[in-house]
Amino acid sequence: MQHREHTVDVAVVGGGQAGLAAGYFLRRTGAEFVILDDRTEPGGAWNEYWDSLRLFSPAGHSMLPGWWMPEEEGQAYPSARHVTWYLGEYERRYGLPVHRPVHVEGVERVRGALRVNAREGSWRARYVISATGTWRAPRVPDLPGRDLYRGRQLHTVDYRAPEEFAGQRVVVVGGGNSAAQILAELSRVARTTWATLRPPRFLPDEVDGRALFAIATRHQNAARDGGPLPPGVGDLGDIVVVPPVREARERGALKAEPMFDRLTPTGVVWSDGSSLDCDAIVWCTGFAPALDHLAPLGLTDGRGRIPVEGTRAAAEPRLFLLGYGDWTGPASATLIGAGRTAKTTVARISDSLAAGG
Repeated sequence: MQHREHTVDVAVVGGGQAGLAAGYFLRRTGAEFVILDDRTEPGGAWNEYWDSLRLFSPAGHSMLPGWWMPEEEGQAYPSARHVTWYLGEYERRYGLPVHRPVHVEGVERVRGALRVNAREGSWRARYVISATGTWRAPRVPDLPGRDLYRGRQLHTVDYRAPEEFAGQRVVVVGGGNSAAQILAELSRVARTTWATLRPPRFLPDEVDGRALFAIATRHQNAARDGGPLPPGVGDLGDIVVVPPVREARERGALKAEPMFDRLTPTGVVWSDGSSLDCDAIVWCTGFAPALDHLAPLGLTDGRGRIPVEGTRAAAEPRLFLLGYGDWTGPASATLIGAGRTAKTTVARISDSLAAGG
C-alpha cells in the first residue's frame, strides 16, 4: 500500500516534552506543522520510567510554556505518573497536531526541503525539528565477559521496582542520579554493591532542580558573552540529594566501590583480583542521543552527536535539534529548559519562513 506524501512547513519528530514545547510555539506562528510520535499514548519517556521516580523540582518549577504544572496531591516533588498526565493534558489543552503511533525511519534531503519517511507515510517539510531525546538509546560499557555473565543484566530503561530483587545480590553501576536513586530503594530489599568510575559527587543538600537550571543558564550566558565562566553544574557535583537518596546515605547504603574490570559467568572481578558473585547487574550508565532517523543526512560526529549552532544543525540549515542535553541548550532535557530552547528555535524558523526560506 502506497502512502500519500503530506506537505507541511515544519515536521517535529518526537512527541515528548521537547516536541510539545515546540508545538506550543509553532501553534502561535500560524505555520502548518505536525508532531510525529512513535508511542501509542501521550507522555513520552515518562511512561517508561521506574515507578518511584520523582522530579528534582516542585511542580511550579517544572512546567512547559503556557501552563504551569498543577501540584500533585500530597507530593512536594511530582511523580513520573503525574508528569505523564500533565503532558497528555498539555497536548489536548493546546490542540497540538500529534500523530501517533508514527514510526519515523529516516529523514532525507529533497529539493528545497526535508522528507520525513515513516512506516505510516511521509511528510515533506521545509524544516524538521528532531526531539526524540535519549531514552531509546541506552549505553552499556563493553566490558570483557559481559556476554558470559549468566545472571540478569538490565539498564535503567528496564528497571521498574525493587521487589523482584528481594533477597538477591545486586550490583548497580554508574555515578549519576539514576544509579543513586535506584540503589537507594534496592538497598532496602537486596544486598547491593555500588560500582563507579570515580567517587560519587553529591550536590549540596539544598540544591534541587531550580538551582540547577539557574546555574546552567548563568554558565551558558557567560559563555555566550565571552566573560569569565562561573561554576557549572558539573563543577558542583553529579547527584541531587532527593529525600530517598539522603535517607540511604544516612543509613550507610551509598558506599561506592571502584569500577570492576570484567565479568565472569557468576559475577564481577576488580583489577586487584577480588571478585563478587551477584544475581543481577543494573547498568545506570547513561544514554546517547537517539538520532538513527537522521542517519541518511550524514551529520553525526564521532561522539554520536550532530554539531549545532544554537539548536540548528551546522551542516543542514533545515534541521533543528531540541532536548538532547546541554549541547542543544542549557538544561534542554528538562521540562522547564525544553520550553526556553523551543521558543528560540521556533522564532528562528518563523523568521526563515517569513523570509521565504
